[in-house]
Amino acid sequence: MTTAKSNSLVSRLSAPPIPSVVAWSREYSGEKGPLIDLSQAVPGYPAHPVMLRLLAEAAGQQAMTGYGPIEGEPLLRKTYAAHVAELYDTDLSAANIHITAGCNQAFMCTAIALAGAGDTVALTNPFYFNHDTTLSMLGIGRQLVDCDPANGFFPDPRSAEAALAAGAKMLAVVTPNNPTGAVYSPSLLHELFALCRKYGAWLILDETYRDFLGEDYGRPHSLLSQPGWEDTLVLLYSFSKSFCIPGHRLGAITAGPKLVADIAKVMDNMQICAPRSAQIAVASALPALADWRAGNRLEIARRAHALRQVFSGLPDWEIGAIGAYFAFVRHPHADRSSSEVAEKLAREAGIVSLPGAYFGEGQERYLRLAFANADVASIGLLSERLR
Repeated sequence: MTTAKSNSLVSRLSAPPIPSVVAWSREYSGEKGPLIDLSQAVPGYPAHPVMLRLLAEAAGQQAMTGYGPIEGEPLLRKTYAAHVAELYDTDLSAANIHITAGCNQAFMCTAIALAGAGDTVALTNPFYFNHDTTLSMLGIGRQLVDCDPANGFFPDPRSAEAALAAGAKMLAVVTPNNPTGAVYSPSLLHELFALCRKYGAWLILDETYRDFLGEDYGRPHSLLSQPGWEDTLVLLYSFSKSFCIPGHRLGAITAGPKLVADIAKVMDNMQICAPRSAQIAVASALPALADWRAGNRLEIARRAHALRQVFSGLPDWEIGAIGAYFAFVRHPHADRSSSEVAEKLAREAGIVSLPGAYFGEGQERYLRLAFANADVASIGLLSERLR
């Protein structure tokens, strides 16, 4: 008898990282106080009551029990297109928008539409691990773009150009970054866009955390004003963090109508349509909760400030980069792997973080802290525990 085998492109991957680190914390005795979970990027405050009401009202509609349009509900596509157009001072329509069940699905649909098995995609190092595993299970190779810790983990354009010159079909970047928190400047993004255009590649710009940029930051970039941007640029977004609804799985793709049509072919085979009631609710919440979202931006900034204060008093630790939801911190234990350090912190100090090694090559000296999960008081507790 011959034993059936599973797909090696999937079976060779490690188990999902978040459950593995949360498992370490189950052995924490509570001796040092409440558990401080800085592992997964989930909003550390509840959804607005208006958001909950809108979700309940939409979910109770008989019409929402049926299939919806593959590209997304027309109301949300139109509303979100207007939102992005206003943010970037450009012209967009619903034809530029595809709604997905979360931003991970947005990346997977885009990757399938633009690259195939045997192709290569450029990722920053460190990278967002779900981008890497998505490519791996699709049989798509990766080319890593250097991000110098001494330079705040910003991608090196020379390294990006080398990857594109070697034939990478896409360059995928996240800003504000996951895992480092680094915010890529408009000039850097324009340079990466120009390189992708030069080599006939796609720039995939994951903006999941763009709503948590500084209050006076201004427009994240001007790429949507570039003539013919549709032939080079794809923007990804998640409603999960801004509206505190990660369980409802809702993301968005902004692209040219031709690519949106191709992504619909992928989506039809993957899910048919994103959750409908959440789409209807968010279409109303997008304008209605603008002030609330702005207040959340200030709260996250307070949490970032609290974390900076903690590490200013810990000379053996160093913040490599910080922004939006994340800080990438350098731990002082050169003789231990990032997994060993993270496991010890979870089991003995009640601090749950992610090892730097989960995010790429040469990241063993780092841990990712999703500080947005914890309030200012909880962040203050880190100081004594990390000592």
